[in-house]
Amino acid sequence: MNTAFILLVIAALLVIVGLCQPVAARLRLPPPVLLGAVGVVLGILPSVMARLGWSGPLDAFADLFVDLPFTSQTYIYVFLPLLVFQAGLETDVRAMIRDAAPILLLAVIATVVTTAAIGLALWPVSGRALVVCLMLGAVVATTDPAAVIAIFRDVGAPSRLLRLVEGEALLNDAAAIVMFTVLLGMIIAGREPDVMGGVVDFFVSFLGGGVFGVVAARIVLVAVPWMRDDRLAEVTLSVALAYAVFLAAEGSLHVSGVVAVLAAGLTLNALGRSRITPYNWSFLSDLWDQLAFWARSLIFVLASILVPKLLGDLGLQDLLLLGVLIAAAFGARLLVLFVLLPPLEQFKLTQPIDGAYKIVMTWGGLRGALTLVLALAATEHAALGAANQRFVATLATGFVLFTLFVNGTTLRAMISLLGLNRLSPRNQVLRDRVLALAYSEVTDMVRTLAGDHGVGEAAVEQVIKPYRKWIAAADARDAAERLSERDRLAVALVALANQERVLALNARADRIASPGTVQVLLHNADTLVEGARGDGRFGYRRAARATLRLQPSFHLAYWVYRHFGTPYFLVARLADRVELLLLSRLLVDRLLLFNEQHFSAIAGKRIARLTKEILDRRHERVRDALDVVRRQYPDYVAALEERFLRQSALRQEISRYQALYDEGLIPRELLDDLLRSAASQHIRELRPRFDLGLNTRRLVERLDLLAGLDEQHLDRVARLLRPRFTVPEEMIIRTGESSSDCFFIASGAVEVRRPGQRIRLGSGEFFGELALLTGQPRQADVVALTYCRLLVLRKADFEKFMADNPEAREAIKRVADSRLEMNRERQTQLPAGLSSRA
Repeated sequence: MNTAFILLVIAALLVIVGLCQPVAARLRLPPPVLLGAVGVVLGILPSVMARLGWSGPLDAFADLFVDLPFTSQTYIYVFLPLLVFQAGLETDVRAMIRDAAPILLLAVIATVVTTAAIGLALWPVSGRALVVCLMLGAVVATTDPAAVIAIFRDVGAPSRLLRLVEGEALLNDAAAIVMFTVLLGMIIAGREPDVMGGVVDFFVSFLGGGVFGVVAARIVLVAVPWMRDDRLAEVTLSVALAYAVFLAAEGSLHVSGVVAVLAAGLTLNALGRSRITPYNWSFLSDLWDQLAFWARSLIFVLASILVPKLLGDLGLQDLLLLGVLIAAAFGARLLVLFVLLPPLEQFKLTQPIDGAYKIVMTWGGLRGALTLVLALAATEHAALGAANQRFVATLATGFVLFTLFVNGTTLRAMISLLGLNRLSPRNQVLRDRVLALAYSEVTDMVRTLAGDHGVGEAAVEQVIKPYRKWIAAADARDAAERLSERDRLAVALVALANQERVLALNARADRIASPGTVQVLLHNADTLVEGARGDGRFGYRRAARATLRLQPSFHLAYWVYRHFGTPYFLVARLADRVELLLLSRLLVDRLLLFNEQHFSAIAGKRIARLTKEILDRRHERVRDALDVVRRQYPDYVAALEERFLRQSALRQEISRYQALYDEGLIPRELLDDLLRSAASQHIRELRPRFDLGLNTRRLVERLDLLAGLDEQHLDRVARLLRPRFTVPEEMIIRTGESSSDCFFIASGAVEVRRPGQRIRLGSGEFFGELALLTGQPRQADVVALTYCRLLVLRKADFEKFMADNPEAREAIKRVADSRLEMNRERQTQLPAGLSSRA
């Protein structure tokens, strides 16, 4: 068959795929079910036409569908990377992590259990080798979520049920393919099943593919900024990533290509949104949806066309074995959901899953195109033998047809019967609020429009009457539901946190935040969602406090600085910290505005007041955290604020030009000229350089203690001192320790802490001199209250410093004598038996 005929057949199949979508919607069938039926019809069409004696061009064209030169490798290498990558790209990673335990159980453990159950059930009754029966179990262990998800979305099934099915499908296919490959390798090598060897091969292939996929995606993400927001280039990189990762994993590294592609897709999903603008991400997502739709539909039709060939000589014995297979497969699924999953719920490893969910997930375990492709792959290996090839192909195909045409056509009714198509009370209240707001605005708009065009009042009343009736019904439902204020507030806080996520993505689009900062902001928004969802206002407040803590990367950078004296990483993390706090303040400002302008109508005035109080408190915390940095580095904060304003002004300028063009007020050539002019003024996205400010000579000049020294003396003093940077709440000195350092505060504030006494010291003051003068252990804890820049004088240099600087020596001794006297007075006031040492 030449290329032209192949392209003609593919074009015809695409037409069929396109026509099946509205037909499936009209028949209320999942599209994969209809596509499967069409594929089977196309597969038997040549045989029917031959028996009827029809020949000619139509007969020849029908033969083209069943004679396409496609092998299982074609399906796996051409279509599978697209399907797997798109699945990873569209998955809600944060939500999947929340249900990681049941998803891993369903995807990996359930695949192993299903494979074992089917293999052990068929082995005694089929007369086939155990390894062949196990391989058949791996073939049919793959689930196809397309039909199930289509039904779930159509009937409005709960989001968690949808998430569990999507998450299972992500890893299930990868696990099943790895198991199929391992078992097929045993058969080809003529080995008996080796449990330990199989487990090792499975995990090496699975984990190796995952690590490779993550690394490859991170490399591509590094290259994304070089694309300069070119959406076509970014999409091209993503397509290249999917295929390159699959081919390299399978061909060179000999690990699972499916797992590698999935890991790459999930990594790009999790980290790419902070590096790719929202508009470009939407374009990338839409294009991948289209590619996956074509791939999924074509692979389904093409695989279904093979069904008549795979079921060519189905007999009674095959039907009996198929019954055993069906019973074992669904029995294994029930075992996993109702026996293995409850312990996870018992030990709080996952939120409890309702029994109705489990029933739907059992019945919704549909098989599809991938099962048919793996069955086809089995028929292409001569080492299996003709009998085993037929055994695998016949039973796998029969099981696919059963799940599609029995489970698939009855799943909708089961969901409705179990009441899973109804909104939760929380979501119902929110839905009523949103619709009431929208309908109220619509009625106002209708009245305004009627007044502008002189439409009579009777017509206006007829139009707005249904809206009024619905608003009244919604108010009645709202009163009947009596959702508690706690629940209403939790819903409102979740909505605000989701709005914060949108604002964070907009910050990336406006170029006012670096990708790393946007990634942290997105993570913070997710943390707020989880906190509000789990424990209402208290959970939200805890999460808000957590977002202000120093990042683990900051602690690591500070550890490197303290132990190796390398400030490079610390400088970068401090710059990140300032930018994060500045953007957090901006986001909370915008949330307050959003709360004032939109939220009272949706959540009610009482809830809006509560959310405003919570946001006000959060705003104070963010402002205080930013002020802590601003006091030490005011110039850097000011430079970042200036950069933010300049970038915002530039984006506003570009948006205005685009709006004028969209309104037809300027021609295209003028728009292009204006955009080029704006681009010439484009400010670099690089942040200003952060200076830690640890120049010893400059810090020495800040000490009032040394204000009377000339330049030569200051230089000598600077050579004796070492700069040190500290972070808030860092313990600089501990009670009882032996130390040989005296500290001068160039900037910042510390607190001397003893039981019942706290003393604050600020810029220009010093501490730690008593231990050097008296030789005693430290008498108190000293903790940094802010970021501090200290000058450290070691004991070996202390005497030299005191000898060379008489005025400083006298000042230090005066302070030391005063502190010693205070210690003696305090010691006399302590109860007997207590030491003055803390």
